[in-house]
Amino acid sequence: MKKYIIAFLCFFFIIGATVYAESFELKSAHALLINLDEQKILYEKDADTKTSIASLTKIMTAIVTLENISSLDDSVILNEKDFRGLAEANAAVAGFQIGEKVTYRDLLYGLMLPSGAEAAQALTRVVANNRETFVAKMNEKAKELGLTNTNFINETGLDVENHYSSLKDVAKMFQYALQNEEFKKIIQSSSYQVSNGSKTLHSTVSRNMKKNNITMDYLIGGKTGTTENAGLCLASIASANGSNYMLITTGAPQENNNPYNFLDTKTIYDYYIEHFEIQTLVEEGEEILTLNTRYAKEEQLSFQSPESISKYLLKDYPKNEVKMEYLGVQEINYDTPQNTKLGTLKIIVEGETLKTLDIILTEQLHFDIQKYLIANPIVIVCALLLIFVLITSIYFSIKKRKTKKG
Repeated sequence: MKKYIIAFLCFFFIIGATVYAESFELKSAHALLINLDEQKILYEKDADTKTSIASLTKIMTAIVTLENISSLDDSVILNEKDFRGLAEANAAVAGFQIGEKVTYRDLLYGLMLPSGAEAAQALTRVVANNRETFVAKMNEKAKELGLTNTNFINETGLDVENHYSSLKDVAKMFQYALQNEEFKKIIQSSSYQVSNGSKTLHSTVSRNMKKNNITMDYLIGGKTGTTENAGLCLASIASANGSNYMLITTGAPQENNNPYNFLDTKTIYDYYIEHFEIQTLVEEGEEILTLNTRYAKEEQLSFQSPESISKYLLKDYPKNEVKMEYLGVQEINYDTPQNTKLGTLKIIVEGETLKTLDIILTEQLHFDIQKYLIANPIVIVCALLLIFVLITSIYFSIKKRKTKKG
């Protein structure tokens, strides 16, 4: 398990932002857009700074729950402790009731869709008996995932001193959570009917978009968050034109009921979907290299790409800027064995090595003696001298025998 986590986290140590002149402005104080297919940051705004993340905290609450229960169908009876302090904090709730019998699955949907704080506190109680133990598990998991700018004090995300994260840490946490199929199913749901049939839970993402007439057909799912310190927050995943994205925004102002977290999210997604696309830079079977031969009937050998090579780029990116850098033998000798590796070819885009291909001799060359002799006239001279010597030797040998007989 730890090896998997380390491999997963390696992505976050090698990705970097590709800088383009974006023509948009944001209300959000922090933003981070990642191309999940190439595992590359496309855009970031103050994404390393420690900040309040409100209910985005509940992503970690869900992770700890999913990794510390045996069955999502096990039942839980809610009690007064699960609701304590929530009304005073004006916290969002899912609508569960004291004494209600629900499942872990119900609570997880209540946690993620309507962002129910009572669901969070109930999970804390039944998973770890108390907040201190549960939060310790949250911070332990944060350390395991390499979240160096994160510290949790509670499971709900309500404002409290020393409870913080950064957008890059939230991205690690969110992408890790998405490896769990149940979490992924929950985050992509717009509604859910609880197991006892008492209510239907609705996603705050879907509800806010409908309420404010915001259309993002490419949006797959997400999690909202709002507190005084964190402002308006939104973590989302999207898919468009064959590309998959993750976008996190926090710190949007709460002004006149404007949904700036959704408006900023739409602004960023729309910009990149409009201006960027996956471009095929090299087609499968396309000639990528030609090498001369030595003493072979074949004058030259051409090599083709064994695969298509694509990259997410500006739509008007000039393909003539794609560079190919070959390192290897410059001339193939006629007796080079078949399947010999001749060298490597790097496909370079924007200064980055996109792909490295091995150049393999896939056929046996045929020797051309005429080319060999033309290139090596001394061989002809030596051959003629040898013939002359042989003829002379034979001549004198015959003459000598005749002289003896006479």
